[in-house]
Amino acid sequence: MPYVREIITDGHPTLRKVAKKVDPREIREPLFQQLIDDMFETMYAAPGVGLAAPQVNVSKRFFVIDVRDDKHPPEVVINPKVEFSEEEVELSEGCLSVPGMVGDIVRFKRFAVSGLDRNGDKIRLEGEGLFAQCLQHEIGHLDGELYVDKARDVRPAVTEEELESAEGGAPEGVTAEAH
Repeated sequence: MPYVREIITDGHPTLRKVAKKVDPREIREPLFQQLIDDMFETMYAAPGVGLAAPQVNVSKRFFVIDVRDDKHPPEVVINPKVEFSEEEVELSEGCLSVPGMVGDIVRFKRFAVSGLDRNGDKIRLEGEGLFAQCLQHEIGHLDGELYVDKARDVRPAVTEEELESAEGGAPEGVTAEAH
């Protein structure tokens, strides 16, 4: 039975570590599968649409994502590698680990990663807009980075759109609107 884990916030040392690569033999172990289920449960409860293992105080290179659209089913991405990125765009972004705040950040409009799924099979995910933004945001977590490290005008969420972002109404509190 999955349960909601605590999401750690900025200032916690785990968020600033480069996460360790997952040993493919570990993926099918019951404890690892439980962690995946717990991360989905935690992400949905937050609510958010992306959650990296370091955000639940587990320094491993994987994340879960569900942008809740028809093109992209919920996914687990283990040991992601960037395949390509193109066309920079400035977006508003928030994060479950930096609650109540939003900032403007440059991300790639189109983005692709490869990695392993929850069964240890090879996968490749490619997308644009919100999906691409979420992939980039989660990979940042695996590298010990938070969006506030690169964002400008980081501020308390005030407008309705910003509050939705800060509360995780979009992936990790991301809004896919160019500024």
